[in-house]
Amino acid sequence: MTDRTLDARGLNCPLPILRTKKALKEIAVGETLEVLATDPGSMADFAAFARQTGDELVSAEELDGHFRYVLRRNS
Repeated sequence: MTDRTLDARGLNCPLPILRTKKALKEIAVGETLEVLATDPGSMADFAAFARQTGDELVSAEELDGHFRYVLRRNS
């Protein structure tokens, strides 16, 4: 269970990351954000995003033609 969901399916780089950055600012530290995306490059993008921001990439998986990421806001 996550605290919020962001549907970024159909968006191409860099829009899923930009919208994720904005959504993370809108949740409290310690809460989680689920992101749904279809951009094939998003797997590498979200891993790099988490390393750069210090937020935790809790999970990353491919499901039925889209990707699902769960991030925890750490700062």
